[in-house]
Amino acid sequence: MAARESARVIILDTIAPVFLVVALGAWLQRSGFVSPGFLKETNRLTYWVGLPALLFVQLAPALPAIGAMRPTLEVMGIGTVVTLLLAYGVARLLRLPGAQTGTFVQGVFRGNLAFVGLPIVFALPDVPVAGSLGLHQAAVIVVAPVMLLYNVAGVLVLLASQHRLGWRMIPPMLRQLAVTPPFVAILAGMWFAVMGWHLPAVLDRSLNALGEMALPLGLLGVGGSLVSSRLVNDWRLPGLAAVLKAALSPLVGWGLGRWWGLDPELLKLVLIFMATPTAIISYSMALELKGDEKLAAGAIAGSVLTSVVTLSVIVALG
Repeated sequence: MAARESARVIILDTIAPVFLVVALGAWLQRSGFVSPGFLKETNRLTYWVGLPALLFVQLAPALPAIGAMRPTLEVMGIGTVVTLLLAYGVARLLRLPGAQTGTFVQGVFRGNLAFVGLPIVFALPDVPVAGSLGLHQAAVIVVAPVMLLYNVAGVLVLLASQHRLGWRMIPPMLRQLAVTPPFVAILAGMWFAVMGWHLPAVLDRSLNALGEMALPLGLLGVGGSLVSSRLVNDWRLPGLAAVLKAALSPLVGWGLGRWWGLDPELLKLVLIFMATPTAIISYSMALELKGDEKLAAGAIAGSVLTSVVTLSVIVALG
């Protein structure tokens, strides 16, 4: 009985606040309390300013300790690729056409690490996990290269669903990456750390303040995007993508994490990240790269619901 009560408290303290803020964003948009473009602009501000500031200011001082996170990064990277390939296998079995294949695969492997994963991890105690790193800083170190992988793989699967693999895919992929603010911020943070530079105190505090706004505003934007996105009438395919995102992805992470012998806290970190709902940016990328935008929107909405269950189990039992 005490264990059940403790699990309930953990879920309420960690998971509920995140999804309540998502629900608030949806209500603000649905009720008309904010103008139709408000949360869209908020999401843009977060994507272009808040999230890059958070990644840069957290990553730059922590990068020298990235070696201690190598096993966790290997599990996340290999787990992402394995999930991607399994999603391709499901798409082949279903005989999905090209545009749907790329969108379906992206919906299964690409998690919302920044706006859902980080808030959940930051709600957990900042216990030491690897060397001198705390859990929160370790999470940012993991997010940075995995977001690079997500961006590259996301562009590749969407382009591959429209064209044959070849050199012609490289220019559009590079153009897309060059205008992705988190990608640029991650590279800048890594370069800053490699050079051994340090920010002036006033700039460090300014970037920290901007970074702190990223997570709550990002969650509000997720909720607003779910309301404003054009969803599908047939939920079978988006529902399958959502279930695979919430169940298959963390199951792959659990198997690899146990095989790699990750410590319990780092294994929990991997499971949280791999169980996060499909990233909102996958809708924008599907729209930009001629994927199936309705399938993308449905997968995002469905995965928010399915991931609540999976994340609650992970946080409670981890």
